[in-house]
Amino acid sequence: MSRPLMWRALLALAIIAGSIFVALTQPAKLGLDLRGGTQIVLETKDGPNVKANRESTDRALEVLRKRVDALGVAESSITRSGERRIIVELPDVQDPKRAAEAVGRTAQLTAHPVRANDGKPDKKNGEQILPDEDGRPILLKKAALSGAQIRSASASFDQQNMQGWYITVDFRGDGGRIWQKITAEAACKSDPDDRRIAFVLDGKVISSPVVQEDVPCNVGITGGSTQITGQFSAREAKELAALIQGGSLPVPVEIIEQRVVGPTLGEEAIQASWQAAVIGIVLTGLFIIWIYRLVGFLATLALAAYGVISYAALVAMGATLTLPGLAGFVLAIGMAVDANVLVFERAREEYAAVPRRGMRPALVIGFQKAWSAIADSNITTLLAAGLLFFLAAGPVRGFGVTLTIGVLASLVSALLVTRVLAEWAVSRRPIAKRPALTGLSKTGRVRDWLDRKQPDLMRRKTLWLTVSGLLVAGSIAGIVIQGLNFGVEFTGGRQVVYSTSQRMDINDARAAVADAGFPRAVVQTAGTDGEDISIRTEKLTNAEVDKLQQALEKAGGGTVTKERDELIGPSLGSELRKKALIALGVALAAQLIYLAVRFRFTFGAAAVLAMFHDVIVVTGVFAWLGKPIDGVFLAALLTIIGYSVNDSVVVFDRIRELWRAAPEERFAKIANRGALQTVPRTVNTGMGAIFILAALALLGGDSLTDFAIALLLGIVVGTYSTVFTATPLAIVFQARSKTPAPKPKLAKRPVRQPGDSGAVV
Repeated sequence: MSRPLMWRALLALAIIAGSIFVALTQPAKLGLDLRGGTQIVLETKDGPNVKANRESTDRALEVLRKRVDALGVAESSITRSGERRIIVELPDVQDPKRAAEAVGRTAQLTAHPVRANDGKPDKKNGEQILPDEDGRPILLKKAALSGAQIRSASASFDQQNMQGWYITVDFRGDGGRIWQKITAEAACKSDPDDRRIAFVLDGKVISSPVVQEDVPCNVGITGGSTQITGQFSAREAKELAALIQGGSLPVPVEIIEQRVVGPTLGEEAIQASWQAAVIGIVLTGLFIIWIYRLVGFLATLALAAYGVISYAALVAMGATLTLPGLAGFVLAIGMAVDANVLVFERAREEYAAVPRRGMRPALVIGFQKAWSAIADSNITTLLAAGLLFFLAAGPVRGFGVTLTIGVLASLVSALLVTRVLAEWAVSRRPIAKRPALTGLSKTGRVRDWLDRKQPDLMRRKTLWLTVSGLLVAGSIAGIVIQGLNFGVEFTGGRQVVYSTSQRMDINDARAAVADAGFPRAVVQTAGTDGEDISIRTEKLTNAEVDKLQQALEKAGGGTVTKERDELIGPSLGSELRKKALIALGVALAAQLIYLAVRFRFTFGAAAVLAMFHDVIVVTGVFAWLGKPIDGVFLAALLTIIGYSVNDSVVVFDRIRELWRAAPEERFAKIANRGALQTVPRTVNTGMGAIFILAALALLGGDSLTDFAIALLLGIVVGTYSTVFTATPLAIVFQARSKTPAPKPKLAKRPVRQPGDSGAVV
């Protein structure tokens, strides 16, 4: 083994060993859409005396953090997003009403002495009548304490006397002295109603405990703390402690987004995605082995290593694995094949050109010559993934993260692990004597036929561009006639998905929803088997969501369970639509700039127009089919952009190479030959991704099925447009361009490879 190969082998072994260790010792952090729970996005608003900005939002975040921590929800998270938004994640909390009440109250927390209710409050002295926690009207005196004077509140269980749950309240500053004063006055009263102290939050009495009789008159409760006892359940005690401790928010907040996902939905998505991953890897591996034999088998081993490396990187970074992110992880498996295919096709060409040179030199040259196309194609995919992360929101950002990790891991897999295994294998004497065994000694039947026939596809470039134009026109017609079925994420409103234990006719479900008071709600079937009921409307409160569930149960749905609940404010929906258009526009511009720098403007313009063609066609098909246009579809579109440019880059890279070798030759002829030479790579790479996506489409559930269908369309249309749209456009643009042909590259000095019996590369 040569020294460079030995160092590569040690590095590959270290990476794989470290990845296996991380994968086995650290669990993945699951997003709420996989684990189940509630996510609430709050936006701070300007108050009477305060502006909503980064500083006031941070203060509000700390208040909300106290409330959330006091709820005792394991692994809860609260973070600021931008200047005025706060994201609260409560795993395993399925009741949005409870979550919203716990974190969304905004008014000042105050404590009021209570006097006998004679129905005549002295409003000049700040007295008011409010119902207590049992609904009885009580008369409250002027507020004596505010939330700013409460240090903390916690719920505990009385294990010594077994008296149930109680809340301990600790005061700060002069809060303890004031509490002692008002409890001292209350302790001297004989009427229990006069001995009460009421805690009021958001204009509602949340607790009105009675000062116990053993508290000395005119002395009160000392020590700077107190206990509230009663017939509390664990949940009631924790929620009351959370509200008391949280106190008041410095600025008003508004719930602009709310998502609730049932745990069973996440479990099904994880199981389906892993099944799709296993099936996809097996089918892709079998296909690659069939095409490339021994090196294909070694690439399949590297593909398995890719899965471990990318998963370990995801875990080590602490990234949250979301539902679209899981799809990105699975999709990247198919895309990981691309680099291997590029290398193997190049190695086949080199060996066919000079068979006496041997297997290993041909393979080394294959890696060297494929590097340019591999780098350019992966950079364009990374551009799309980066745009997803910076411009998208919610779980779709997770897709951008996992796609980025997948692309980088695929480079390690192909350029390091595959190279070590393949170089070592073809250097063995028994294998070197049997070139057919390696899979590199033949260029393949498709390539042989294309080389022999040399069909002049570009002679009919006008026909191909006309077909592409008709596809775009039909797609635009679908968008105009059918319209786009924007999901609640882009329109605002609320969408709830219920599963029923008994299959329910959709007409019965619509009648039940209309009878419940929502005749204009959009009621559709959902789920892969159409057994779920999806209800979407503009406005829907938490109480009305419960009412709809009861209406479906009454109409004959058996046991009805809420699987998913999404609430998007109208302002946020409009903002997300704008961000989606910006993301697509920036993606097109970024790809154009990159391709213009790496190649030339004529190539970049052709690739971007072909990419635009792919996006319009996929969107038009979804419009004709009435499928939802949501954040997951946006992730698919940006992925299609990366994939489309990926294909075009590989073709243009080959055209540029051929053009440099023969700058005096007619460009249309060179472009035709470059397109023909890259057809095997395009087909073989596409098949790898199709296996994965077909498995996702069949097994991935409602959201992932649409995602997979969009990408399947994108791959088919993108493969077509690379040859029959991008290449003809490049010919047309180049014919009108005044830029000269590229200068030929100077040949490199031959380098002798150690252990290659005098072979040179």
